[in-house]
Amino acid sequence: MRKRLLVLNTTIILGLGSAFSIPGVNAESINKLENQKSQIQQQRSNLQATLAEADKELVSVLKEIAELNTKISKVEKAIEDNNKLIAETQTNIASTKSEVDQLKAEMAIIEERIEKRSAILKQRAQSFQESGGTVAYLDVLLGASSFSDFVDRVGAVTTFVQADKQLLEEQEQDKKAFEEKKAAVEEELAGLTSMMTELKGMQSIMEEQKQQNSSLIQQLKEKENSIADKKAKLQSEDVKYASMIAQIEQSIAAQTAPAAQSAAPASASAGSASAKKQTPAAQKAKGSASSAPKPTVNGSSAISIVTTAGNKYIGNSVYVFGGGRNAYDIANGRFDCSGFVHWAFSQAGISVGASTDSLKFAGRQVSASEMRAGDLVFFDTYKRDGHVGIYLGGGKFIGSQSSTGVAVANMSSGYWKTKFNGRVVRVIE
Repeated sequence: MRKRLLVLNTTIILGLGSAFSIPGVNAESINKLENQKSQIQQQRSNLQATLAEADKELVSVLKEIAELNTKISKVEKAIEDNNKLIAETQTNIASTKSEVDQLKAEMAIIEERIEKRSAILKQRAQSFQESGGTVAYLDVLLGASSFSDFVDRVGAVTTFVQADKQLLEEQEQDKKAFEEKKAAVEEELAGLTSMMTELKGMQSIMEEQKQQNSSLIQQLKEKENSIADKKAKLQSEDVKYASMIAQIEQSIAAQTAPAAQSAAPASASAGSASAKKQTPAAQKAKGSASSAPKPTVNGSSAISIVTTAGNKYIGNSVYVFGGGRNAYDIANGRFDCSGFVHWAFSQAGISVGASTDSLKFAGRQVSASEMRAGDLVFFDTYKRDGHVGIYLGGGKFIGSQSSTGVAVANMSSGYWKTKFNGRVVRVIE
């Protein structure tokens, strides 16, 4: 508690003993007691104000602890889900690496077939050689000794040419098929490796965030205990003040009893007469509140809806890879970047993709100098266009970041400025 406790005036307490011993009905004595009572009431009033502030601060601390506990629960669930994704990704990477190893073995077989074909082609070429040099197919045909020999040689050359062509085609088909498959597997492996890098980085951030939240809860609990102790002391002092005031009132009543008894009937009858009737008009005024009609989404309001839909999740969400694509995730503020963008646009009745690759083609590309609120902005993180958010204007965007969950971030300086790749997509015209 930042406010200091009021300094209690103990001189009044010390003087009360002598005040109570004044005998008889004495106007001066009664005035003195009334003054003492007034001063004590003022001090009690100040103390109760401090006590009320302590109550407010205690409620605020307890609320913070509850919110942090809720947030930690979400982070723990996100960590659990991400651990499952990491395990699945590791399995997929191992499987893909196995495919690559199998491809390498197939490549060795294909290379062996190519070498054998090359040997066959070489032998066929040698069959047309004469001592001292290579003889072309045309030379073989022109060397025929008779028409019959020429026909035989044409048939042989045609056979050789067709066989050679078939061998060459088989080799090209083998190479092409292998290269295509190899490229596909290597692309998949690269994607899985990138995904693993992001998941591990995100997991590290979440663990750190969880530790920070736990540390903050510990600090708040210590603050809660401190406030509770101070509150107990204040309540004890308040009881003392109440007792002192009661004693003064008893002393005054004892000295003014005859006058009080004679004045009582008149005031009592006046009070009872004024309190007999009350009208029920206030109850008749109460009625069921009519629900306000929902606004109709149109072109002018769509941007506002998209850019503000996520505000309720700021400070109340967590980044989960693949999150935001089912009712459970949305209800519990679990989003990844593209899942959040998909959800935000759906609030305005606009359907866009739920992956960064599909969001790149959700609208038309515009230059960074033209971007306005509601446009999609892309960043190169673990890969090209690895992160996406919704531009808010003023160099700010809202998105689900791995370190914060849904939050507004600055893209005109710092980390996000270095990651912004200039891609801007306009969905709402």
